[in-house]
Parts: sequence; C-alpha cells; structure tokens
Amino acid sequence: MGDPVKEYTARLQQQEREIRSLSAEIESLRRPAGGTSETSRLDQLRDENARLKYRINVLKRSLQEAPPPSRAMTNINQRLQDVFGVAIRAACPELDHPPLSVTPNQQAKFGDYQCNSAMALAQVLRLRGVKVNPREIAEKIVQNLPDNELIQKTEIAGPGFINVHLKRTFVSKLLSSLLINGVQPPPLTSRKKVVVDFSSPNIAKEMHVGHLRSTIIGDSMCRLFEFLGHDVLRLNHVGDWGTQFGMLLAHLQDKFPNYLNESPPIGDLQAFYKESKKRFDEDEDFKRRAYQCVVRLQSRDPDFIRGWNLICDVSRSEFQKVYDCLDVSIVERGESFYQDLMVDVVQELEDKGLLQEDEGRRLLFVPGQSVPLTVVKSDGGFTYDTSDLAALRQRLRDERADVIIYVVDSGQVGGARGAWCSPESPTAAAPPAVLKKFKTRSGDTVRLRDLLDEGLRRSMDKLKEKERDKVLTPAQLAQAQRSVAFGCIKYADLSHNRINDYVFSFDKMLDDRGNTAAYLLYAFTRIRSIARLADLDEAALRTAAETCEVQLEHEKEWKLGKCILRFPEILHKILDDLLLHTLCDFLYELATTFTEFYDSCYCVEKDRQTGAVVKVNLWRLLLCEATAAVMAKGFDILGIKPVSRM
Repeated sequence: MGDPVKEYTARLQQQEREIRSLSAEIESLRRPAGGTSETSRLDQLRDENARLKYRINVLKRSLQEAPPPSRAMTNINQRLQDVFGVAIRAACPELDHPPLSVTPNQQAKFGDYQCNSAMALAQVLRLRGVKVNPREIAEKIVQNLPDNELIQKTEIAGPGFINVHLKRTFVSKLLSSLLINGVQPPPLTSRKKVVVDFSSPNIAKEMHVGHLRSTIIGDSMCRLFEFLGHDVLRLNHVGDWGTQFGMLLAHLQDKFPNYLNESPPIGDLQAFYKESKKRFDEDEDFKRRAYQCVVRLQSRDPDFIRGWNLICDVSRSEFQKVYDCLDVSIVERGESFYQDLMVDVVQELEDKGLLQEDEGRRLLFVPGQSVPLTVVKSDGGFTYDTSDLAALRQRLRDERADVIIYVVDSGQVGGARGAWCSPESPTAAAPPAVLKKFKTRSGDTVRLRDLLDEGLRRSMDKLKEKERDKVLTPAQLAQAQRSVAFGCIKYADLSHNRINDYVFSFDKMLDDRGNTAAYLLYAFTRIRSIARLADLDEAALRTAAETCEVQLEHEKEWKLGKCILRFPEILHKILDDLLLHTLCDFLYELATTFTEFYDSCYCVEKDRQTGAVVKVNLWRLLLCEATAAVMAKGFDILGIKPVSRM
C-alpha cells in the first residue's frame, strides 16, 4: 500500500518551492498586468497548499495518536474504523461525511475483518452525478491507507469488498497486555450519569416470577455501565403508596390493635394482604374505614405513618432475601418519595399548555402513544401517571441523568418525553428496555422465592448425578450448588432476546449441552483447572505473561486469540441496543472456540505411564488464562458467580 504522508509531503514541498519562486518574481515586477496574473497563480497555489497541509495534519494525528491507556483493552473494530476513516476521507475528499463500515469477516479464509464502504460510497457519488466503479473506489481506499500496526495485508474481492488480514504480532501484543493488566474496560470518551429503574415490586405483595426478568436484566445492565466507568444509580421504584394501604392499615388496627407499642408478628404478608382485600370487597363498613385511613395516611398522621412503615419493613425484609440470592444491589425509592413533587409537576405542565381537559380530568397526550396519561383525576386526585412523571422530572433535574433506562414489562410502556425531553436537550430519557413475559409450562404465576428454592434443589440433584459430592468438600458443594442454581436461572433469561417470550424450563437451563450457564460454568472450571494440572501458580503465570510471547501459528490458536479480543466490540454493540443476549452468544462462541483449540493444541503433556508433566506449552497456557479472564468478566457483567471447582 502507498504512503500518503510521504506523497503529500513531497507535493507540499514542491508547492512551497513554487510559492517562494513566485513571491520573488512578484516582488521584482512593477507592471500591474503581470503582477495580477502571477498573484492569481500564487493564490491558487496557496489555497491548494493549505488543503494539503490540513490533510497531512489529519494523517499525522491519526498515526501519532497516543495509544489507549496501557491498561485499557483495545477495540480492534474501532481502531480499524479509524484507519479506514482516514483512507476514505483521502480517497473521497469531496464528501463531508462519507459512509464507513468495518465488520468482522464471517469466513476466515477471506480474512479477519472486512471494509464494505466502497459500494456505499459509489452510491453516494452516483446521486451526485458521478459514476464510479465501487472496485475503483476500493483501490483508492487501499492506496490511501496510512501505515499502522494493525493490518498485515488487504485484498479486494467481488464488487469492492476490502478483506483485512490482521498482523499476528499486533494480536499477540494485545493478548499479552490483557494477561498483564487484566480485563480492563476500553477507553471512556465521556462519563455519564445513568439511571436504571428496575425490579419495582409492590409493598405487601410477594415478589413473583414476573419480577424476575426486570430484576435480572436491570442488574446486568447496571453492571455493564459500571464496568465501562459510568456513574450508575440503581433505582427500585417500589409500589409503596396508594389506596391499597388504607385497607392494610384498617386491617392492621383490627388484627393488632397494639401495633404502636408492640411490633406485630406479620409472618405472611401475602396472606395479610388477601385477608384485608377480602374484607374490603365484602364489608362496606370496613371499606369506609379503609378510605378514612388513606386520608389520614396522606395527611401524614404520625400513627398511620408508623403503621405504614411497619408494613413496608416486612416487605423489604422479604424482598432483600430475593436480592441476596440473586446478588443484586439496588436503592429503594418508591412512589411515596415523589408525592410532594407532584403538585409542582402538574403546575409546570399547566404552564406549558400540555394538559387537556376531558370530563373533569386533565390529560397529557404523548406523541406516538394512543392512550393519554391521566395526570389529574376528576376528583382532583393524582394517579400513578402523575407519580411516574414526577419521578422522570426528578431524575432529569435533580439527578442530572444523561441516560435513563426503564426495565419494564411490555404492558407498562408509556411515554413522557415531551414534557421535559427534547431533541436539543442534553439529557433525555432512553427508550424502555421492554420485556416480554415468560411463562411456566402450566401458565401459573410462581412465587419467586419458591422458584429460587426449586433451583437450588435441582442444581444439587444435578451435581450429585455427576457425583460431584464425592470429590468436593461440603463447603465447595454448597458453593457450586448456588453458582449453578442462580447462574442458570439468570442465564436462561439473559440468553434470550429481551423482547421475546420464552418458556421457563429447569430441565433446559440445567442441561450442560448447548448455550446454557451449566455448559459455560463447567467449561470455565475446566479451563481454570489446566494451570493446576501444569502446577503453575498465579505468580508463575504472571511471569510467563511478562516474558513469553503468545504465539499464534496454529490456526486454532489464531482463531481463539481473535475471539478473545472481540470482547470490547461486543460491549460496545450492547451499549447501542441494550440486548444482553449478545454477550451470552459471545461467551458461548468463546467457550466452543476454546474447545476446538484445546482438542487440537496440547497445552500440558504428561508421561502416559507415570502421569508426570513432561512439557508445558506456556503460550498456549496463556491463551487458556486469557480465555478464562474474559469469561470471568463476562460472567460478572451477567451477575453470574463461577467457582474454581465444580
């Protein structure tokens, strides 16, 4: 490929010589006509000279650009886009924003990556009345590629595809950096405040299987943004306010009249709720007292606030048991938090002229939504819509959120962008991460605690079926049980596209074949055991990483090395669409690619008779460690806890 910097520099030097010569001539000229002609020629040269200087500076900045911080992982796809971006701008300087497309090559025989911009560029030029063969454009792009440390060679195929072959030394260097520095996030261009609203159960009701998706997916999204360096606020918008608390408080007064002095022993809050609901539906006197309790609660009567807190605390204790099982941390900020903010919200919407009167109600019509939000009821009361609007406003104004993600069921999708978010606004609410319900085979709603307990029971059965109870200590077995149970439940959800339904099946999620957590956890344990087989500790592995080059001569070594380094690309893609199953697919691909490598390339060779280790292939062992490191970080983002022995 040509060197555009040398080419442009030679042209620049030639022009500067011409400029100096013309300047000298102009100084000696006295005749106006001659002076005008030469001055015009000089101005043209100076204009072109300025353009050349600009292009050289762009190229030099690209080549001299400081590499990412030494600890950060490199996004190879992004680096290739930077290189091809320079080449495309040089090849098509007349286009202000030329299309750029670089993707991993689907067939290894054609190279590692592919630039597909030539065809799109030809189409853009054709619309401008310029007919150019895409293959000619591809040739110009290749000719203008700056020197770089990534590309070994390029090949033009078909109508204008540019196949890219990476330098093995470059990939080897990146793997060594990963092994020495650990799996670090790619460089962060700007740190953002990200608010994630997820889980959101209702006080006085059991968390059921329907809360599982929002809790698991929301936690994983938070982990991803936290790993990438953003400031994340995890919010639990619990249902802790409303008319239902009137019947709960009235029932509390009847069943535990001394609740202000003695903490009531409410063991089963779900049963307590059902009892109060039954009385509310059947007893008119009780219903009347329930409404009076609501009024007293909303007026902040201390005795009623005390009863309300008692009920909330019982629920919080039950919720926390689920969150502890799933290793989820979250900040509770329920509907009650926003009650005092709703008057201001309504006033602001009125001032902006966004509310419309309809039979005494005041409605907010949101673009793209067929059903309006009821902001004020006909009796003057507020609604859940009002509370949601107050929450959005508080997150934008007080929390100064750059990104807001609502992890909600598809039936809850609404809209409030028009009130405070505009295309020009620096902060805007992200579209909800819509979830579809999953179903049990019977179609029944299952209590979440019961489901988690069933997962523990089945995972222990699976471990015993594999006779792991005979080789693991009781503590190791219990650790493996929790890892498999909760890991499989999470992965079964995360590995499916979040906008699709799926059937919840313990048998399928505990299967150790195919794209399941069980398969990946066993694969991870196997990879981790290879270093133990070679009798190498952490210090020895680190020394090897610092002194031994990761060789990638075998095709399976090369395939595995490239697969490991795609991790930053995968995370970048998920940021665009919030589809976490992409990470699950990558981990499965990485595990299967490792299996191909391990079956073809000896890492540790033993004497067949004595069993003694006779040879350790250090660079292959380092590939094992790099694979395990990326898998471990992927598990961490998914909220899955692998164990070293299983």
